[in-house]
Amino acid sequence: MVNNQTEYLPPAGDIIDTNHHDLLLSSSSSLSEYKCHGLWYTAILSIPAVLFVLYLGFHLKKNIKKLRHRRSHVMITYYVLLWFSATLNLAWCSLQVWQCVPGKELSWNLLSLFTALGTLCLEISLVAFLLQESYASGLEALAHTFIISGLIVGADILLKAICVFGFHIPLFMDGETTHIGKWGLWTVDKLLLTCTYGYILFVHYSTWRDKLPPRPAFYNYVVVMFVITGIALSGCGLAAIGVGFGHWLYSLVVICYHTLYLPFVYITFLADFFQEEDLLLDNAYYSEMKDAGFFDSDLE
Repeated sequence: MVNNQTEYLPPAGDIIDTNHHDLLLSSSSSLSEYKCHGLWYTAILSIPAVLFVLYLGFHLKKNIKKLRHRRSHVMITYYVLLWFSATLNLAWCSLQVWQCVPGKELSWNLLSLFTALGTLCLEISLVAFLLQESYASGLEALAHTFIISGLIVGADILLKAICVFGFHIPLFMDGETTHIGKWGLWTVDKLLLTCTYGYILFVHYSTWRDKLPPRPAFYNYVVVMFVITGIALSGCGLAAIGVGFGHWLYSLVVICYHTLYLPFVYITFLADFFQEEDLLLDNAYYSEMKDAGFFDSDLE
């Protein structure tokens, strides 16, 4: 006997609405899983990065002329490296949303690695510059500095890449706050940097003080970086043992580092170079005007 009862089918519109609702729930659950920072966090990171790149761009033409005139290989290299780091840092600060978008994890990790490559290469090469006994601007001194820093940075980035892509450690995912491998690796990283800056400070107060550059600005740079890396080390250590304050402290250091470090490097190591060039030009113009007799009336 055939059953003539038919199954009830909901209207097509209800099916579409139900599927759309499920899709929104799935997307929202995925976004909540990634724990987005929000618009204000991205703005706090991005605005200083944009302003610094605009500042570099505004003075680009004038600075290139000065670099060509002085022909300092060291300053040319650091200026190019600063531009490289500033551009990557701007992209990293502006694309924080990639942490929240499913399928963008690979892109975010690659961007984070390249950004770390630029800033770390700048930071380590400056440390190597401070520790070397000769401060000549020739190619030999430049090659020696970047060979040492290149080996250190290459090993560091390779280790991080293996941890991220090989062992799937969420090293650059801020939403992962309880992964012991992540905080352990960051703790070791900050410990090495803190010890390095601490060693430079020790040399400054020791009998080997003459080996450091005789410029107070360089010493102030080391003091600031020692304090910053020390705070970051404390934050990572606290986060590794599950203390929530450690996460907040480390996030604060990340914001300060990505917004202030590159301008700090420019002010400490490059700004004086370009200002000295201006003074040299002013003195040259004054000498030419004096030779032409423009100030003879003032002497009379």
